[in-house]
Formats: sequence, C-alpha cells, structure tokens
Amino acid sequence: MADAKVIPFDDDRSRARRRPARAEGEAAAVRALPGPQQAPGEPAPAAEPEPAPEPVAGGESGWERRLAGGLAFLRRRVTGEYEVDEFGYDEELTDQVLMSLLRPLYEKYFRVEVKGVENIPAEGGALIVANHSGTLPLDGLMMQVAVHDHHPAGRHLRLLAADLVFVLPVVNELARKAGHTLACAEDAERLLRAGEIVGVMPEGFKGIGKPFGERYKLQRFGRGGFVSTALRAGVPIVPCSIVGAEEIYPMLGNAKTLARVLGFPYFPLTPTFPWLGPLGALPLPTKWTIQFGEPIPTDSYAPEAAEDPMLMFNLTDQVREQIQHTLYKLLVQRRSVFF
Repeated sequence: MADAKVIPFDDDRSRARRRPARAEGEAAAVRALPGPQQAPGEPAPAAEPEPAPEPVAGGESGWERRLAGGLAFLRRRVTGEYEVDEFGYDEELTDQVLMSLLRPLYEKYFRVEVKGVENIPAEGGALIVANHSGTLPLDGLMMQVAVHDHHPAGRHLRLLAADLVFVLPVVNELARKAGHTLACAEDAERLLRAGEIVGVMPEGFKGIGKPFGERYKLQRFGRGGFVSTALRAGVPIVPCSIVGAEEIYPMLGNAKTLARVLGFPYFPLTPTFPWLGPLGALPLPTKWTIQFGEPIPTDSYAPEAAEDPMLMFNLTDQVREQIQHTLYKLLVQRRSVFF
C-alpha cells in the first residue's frame, strides 16, 4: 500500500474540513477553518457558494452513489492519495470509518445525551479535562464522538492517551489515525497552539481501574501538568463530567498478580469477566450523559504563571471541584442507570 502524504502540522491543509466522499471524478469541496495566521480583526473571507449538484446520469440510485464513493475512498487508501498530519492523524479515515463504527455504540447502545457543547470554543485551542472511568477507556471515545457530531463548528477532539495505548498492536495504529497522541506536555502544547481541541483525563489508570464501590469519586489529578500546559498555550480549560461509564464494567476485584504477569496496570474482575469468557467483555448498556462545563480562561495570566505551583494547585483544584460537583448533580437527576 502506498504511503500517505504527511502534512506539516502547522500547514493550513491539515486543518481543512472534508465533506463526505463524492463519486470519483467529482471535486470534493474543502472548507478551511480560521487559523492562527489570520490577523486580529481581519474579516474572514466570504465562503464561496456551493455549486448546485449535477443531475445524476441514468437515474443513478443512492446505493450506487454510495458504492462509487466507497470505491473512490478505497482507491485513495491503496494509492496513498490521502493526508495525515505529523502526529499520524487521518481526518478522512476518522470521519468516514472510525466515527461510523463508534456512532452506533454512542447513539443506540449507550444513548449518550450531550449538554453544554456550546461551551467548547468555535475556534482556537481549548483543553477539555474530564473524569475517567469504566475499566476500559470507552469514555474518551464517546467524548470524541460527542464533540465531532454535536459541536456547531464540527470540531475534532485530539485525546492524550497513556503509553500503554501506543505499545499495543493494532490499537496503536488506530489511536494515531483517530488523532490521539502521547500524554506529554510537549505534544499537548503544540496541538493547543495550533488551535486544536485537546482532551485529557488526569485520573489516568487510577480512574478507570478504581473499584466499583468508589464510583464517581474523583481520584487525584496528578501534579496539575495539564493546567501548566493550558497556561503556556493561553487556552481555556473546559471541565467535562461523564456519567454512565462507571457501570459498564462494574469492577469488583483486581487480579494483581495476573496484571503484573501481563504488564497491565490492573486486571479487572467483574460480574461477567472473565467468568463468561469473551461474552463477559461486552459492556452493560448503561445510559450516559456528557456535560461540558463553563470554560475557565487562562489568557489573562502572565507567561511565567505556568511556573507558579500555588496557582497550578488552585486551578487544578477548581477544575476538579467543578467536575465533581457536576457529577453529583447529574447523578441526582438521572432516573436509572439503564434508562
């Protein structure tokens, strides 16, 4: 298979939004989002009117058009006529394949309800900070679909993932293609300065691997590194609270010896896993709510504020308390774990 063309991360083309694939031979319209190169106060260029759709020759049916679009997509995959950024993010594959695979899980299985998505900026960088739970990190993927499908500006979420994600075969490649990158300050800051929406779950393995009896009780948020990154980039912090993920795999125990042998941070024991084998890996169909809170601005702080440990502690505590308070509020409001 031919190699994809690598686009420098600060190249405007890497921030273009593609429309769904059209039949081979038709030009796909591309709309560039406002980038950091636009001068302050300069009006955005007027969008060119879309040409009227051409009549389909021979009364071509909808499934034939979809088939033609799918074949064109496969041809671009085989010939390498697609683009990835320097982090390996493949926007076309994410939009047309990965989101399509996750969407039934999001809409039909977990029936995710999204609130406050308008709190995510329409342009420019922002850091979304969320609670982490569920034994397996499905909450990050559902949050990615929520931003992708519900944000008015059609923004994409770039998640910061743990080292383990990038050493697992297949998972590593899919994570890169979906826009995820290593949870390090350098990558996060570069993404934020380029105007991307970045998602981080500071609880890490302590959050997704906690016992069921501690559900919805936030673990430590580390040393506040995410706050320091947001301060250096001058982007707002958007707290995010996720309810429903805690119950998909109720973790009743942890086989620590087996976890050490396998090199995992924990090995969960749930009511169904490993007792039912592969069937036990099926998550319970809980009802989810994802709420994005009011953004916390950071652009008013001086550049050296990122080195102030007291400020980082206060902002970290503010974000954590806001997420925890919203979790409790959502738990009081929900009627049932499954409905």
